This record gives sequence, structure tokens and C-alpha cells, in this order.
Amino acid sequence: MSELTRIGYVNIFVSDFERALDFYERCLGLEATTRDEQFGYASFRTQGAGFAFARTDDAGLTGRHTGIGWVVDDLPATYEALVAKGVTFDMPPSRQPWGGFMAMFRDPDGNVFYLDQVEHQEAGA
Repeated sequence: MSELTRIGYVNIFVSDFERALDFYERCLGLEATTRDEQFGYASFRTQGAGFAFARTDDAGLTGRHTGIGWVVDDLPATYEALVAKGVTFDMPPSRQPWGGFMAMFRDPDGNVFYLDQVEHQEAGA
């Protein structure tokens, strides 16, 4: 049996394919590698584990905390850029007890994601 040592991809669920595709491409700047409106599925080029969404009619699968964290090099700049594109944040960038810097945002279906910067230098430091 192979060991489970690497996550290959993560899927989240959305209710509206076109709206989700627009959000992930235009707002988050992800490059779609697969788009299939008929099946309601799109995948995106990312570093590390793959990321994709699948359309569903089950409202219980959308609007959830995903536990997915996007790692960025400059959280304040990324936060400002995403806010300017209309991304909704539940938590602005803030220092975390574990030493990192984190914010939380939602996609149009209410799926919640983290933005993380492991090391953050305060302005002027």
C-alpha cells in the first residue's frame, strides 16, 4: 500500500459556475487549467496541492469554512489588492498567537479561506 504523504488536490463546492470562475480568475488571479461548464468543474494552477471547484445543488456543501490557507509573501498588500477587487473579509490581517500573520475571506458562495503570511515584519521595523 502506498503511504499517504502528499495531497494532490483540494475541491470546494460552489453554486454558480460562471460566478465562481470569475471570482477565482479575476479577483484571486488564479489560472484555470480545466474549465467544464457542462460538469460544473474548474481546476486552477497553484503551487503545492491542486485547487478546484465543483458546482453543486446541495446548499449544505457551500458557505462553509474550508480550512484552506493561501500562503502569501506580503499579506497587507495582498489584502488591499483583494479588497479593491471586492473580496469580502471576515477578519483583516492580524498577528496570530502562533507568530504568523493571518486574514480570512469568503468567496461568493460564502466559502471561507485563510490568507497566511508566516513571517511578517511590521512597517518601519
